[in-house]
Amino acid sequence: MAIRGSRPRPLVGSVAFLLLLVSFSRSMATPAAPSDAAIRAMLKERVDIRPNTGIVVGILEAGRRHVVAFGTAGPDGKPALDGDTVFEIGSVTKVFTAALLADMVARGEVKYDDPVSKFLPATVKVPSRGGKVITLVDLATQSSGLPRMPSNFTPKDPKNPYGDYSVQQMYDFLSSYHLTRDIGAQYEYSNLGVGLLGHALALRAGMSYEQLVTARILKPLGMNDTVITLSPRLRARLAIGHEPTGEPVANWDIPTLAGAGALRSTVNDMMKFLAANLDVKRSGLPAALRDTHKARHATTTPGLSIGLGWHIRQLGDVSVVWHNGGTGGYHSFIGFDERTRAGVVVLHNSSGSIDDIGFHLVNAGFPVTPPPAPRKEVTVDPKVLQTYVGEYALSPAFVIAVTLEGNALFIQASGQSKLPVFAESETEFFLKVVDAQISFVKGEGGTVTGLVLHQNGQNQPGKKIK
Repeated sequence: MAIRGSRPRPLVGSVAFLLLLVSFSRSMATPAAPSDAAIRAMLKERVDIRPNTGIVVGILEAGRRHVVAFGTAGPDGKPALDGDTVFEIGSVTKVFTAALLADMVARGEVKYDDPVSKFLPATVKVPSRGGKVITLVDLATQSSGLPRMPSNFTPKDPKNPYGDYSVQQMYDFLSSYHLTRDIGAQYEYSNLGVGLLGHALALRAGMSYEQLVTARILKPLGMNDTVITLSPRLRARLAIGHEPTGEPVANWDIPTLAGAGALRSTVNDMMKFLAANLDVKRSGLPAALRDTHKARHATTTPGLSIGLGWHIRQLGDVSVVWHNGGTGGYHSFIGFDERTRAGVVVLHNSSGSIDDIGFHLVNAGFPVTPPPAPRKEVTVDPKVLQTYVGEYALSPAFVIAVTLEGNALFIQASGQSKLPVFAESETEFFLKVVDAQISFVKGEGGTVTGLVLHQNGQNQPGKKIK
């Protein structure tokens, strides 16, 4: 369930539930790629509903690279928005962590089926179940049985939620956690799992995660603008992150779970990584990168499997290898089709999703989500608005809190930002930053008993619990 995409705010991106709800025939021809002018118009439409932001797209097709940008990277248009603008790439970091694993396997430094506990201090008790232990490949394929986030993840600063989560806290959680399902039994996207993988590989190599990914992946590919720690030179080119509402937000620091989402990069640098994945014979990392693309585990989404880090979306004869990412103020997408050798990078300095644009530019048969239908705002008596204040449970783990500030109504879903809603009638409300609507439900005597979230063609009821 979701309001803003399907990615709760304090997470480093989510993949499996951001898929477009479309269907294709068993065989789908490859439509002609959009022109740069058409791409720019597409970006403008998205930026127009997310003020103060910009999008940069890098496209690789038939060996040709080109970049299209629209919008702004910061106030007064500074820095300039182009292929060298720096963005947080969030969970796209995970495919770099997977490439590290494959590279270290190729070098004989680790094995896929090594227990992760082999590389951690002896004092750490990694959970096991049914006689099985969590291996490195379990972590890379999101099937370790570990939860999305540790339960002792309690940020002191919600604006920089990962900044104070320590290695010792991660060790404490692992040592006390009991797995609720068998290892390898089911896909479950876990920032904790891939963060742990990056941590373990760094310990094995005897260096920090940033030093390791730089030495093994970034430097060999000439990716000199992809880092965790920003130099003054790169900070000067950093796009300012924004909420979907256009409000600027702070950058995130992710020291302990760095392998899950700490990298910053540019479109020009990400195009080098994209090219290496599409031409592994020339990349200098052939075994490592080719191995990460192979489907290894099914997910709970039809047509979606996972390799090492990468997700593979299969529809008819079209197969897209991809990953996305998101932090508090950024969203990223990288994807490619090995058959057509077409690939795309999309970086956005807003946490609003651009995944549909990414899929569309890999293969134009994937549609771009149309802009929300125009809606007319009306005024509702604040006394009526007050009756909607409370909490509404759409599921045990997904609650929408409704608050009133002055004469304005706000909603805040579990783990997400507070967003304003606007009245179309006394009981019907809509959001401007995402195509979603809220209907309030009244029982006998006009008492508010629940709401319904309308989004992505679904109508999800929630019972008022407070």
